[in-house]
Amino acid sequence: MIAIIKNIKSEGPGSIENYLIENLIPYKIFEAEQGQLPSTLEDFTGLIIMGGPMGVYEMDIYPHLKVTSRLIREAINRNLKVLGICLGAQLIAHTLGARVYKGHGEEIGWHEIELTAEGLRDPLMIALAKHPSVGDVWRKFKVFHWHGDTFDLPVDAVHLAKSSFYENQAFRYKHNVYALQFHIEVTRKLLEEWFEDHPLREKILNEAEKINIEYSQRARNFYKAFFEK
Repeated sequence: MIAIIKNIKSEGPGSIENYLIENLIPYKIFEAEQGQLPSTLEDFTGLIIMGGPMGVYEMDIYPHLKVTSRLIREAINRNLKVLGICLGAQLIAHTLGARVYKGHGEEIGWHEIELTAEGLRDPLMIALAKHPSVGDVWRKFKVFHWHGDTFDLPVDAVHLAKSSFYENQAFRYKHNVYALQFHIEVTRKLLEEWFEDHPLREKILNEAEKINIEYSQRARNFYKAFFEK
């Protein structure tokens, strides 16, 4: 059973949930903002932490973030599969003792990340980087970003990806904990909800239309590698 923590109603698991359903992998979604969080991860094999507009440094305002951080620590101690997306990645970094802070500007839209040398050796990042049609591994490829915060790389973490805007875009801790600053879970439905009244709506959706088939397959390849790891 996979525990999925949503930090805000609008930021659901998207294509992650689709993959779990299609592959008959049991899961349970917890609405953290409404106080729905597991007391323990004893009955779970994995933990996924989604994004949200709040900052890790705002735990006094959003106390559920403290509980989520504790659950991340428990998941790591239990050697569970752990995946953090955007805020989820920042929470993993925080839990591992790294600094999370406001960046020098917002990174929004479809922008390239570049795999590091370690990223090119990581099986999950290779799964994400491999072009679904051609089959070759792209060191640089587009992903979807929406964040203004960033983090330092935790001690003993492996740096997997960077962008021209922010150095730390992905890292791995041990063999089973992955943190992605970008959103691999986005679907057109999610983007339509997120950008309902945003000036970048048409630009974001038009590019999503062009990249959707390739991007969704890249994400599925990552999920397959993650859940079968």
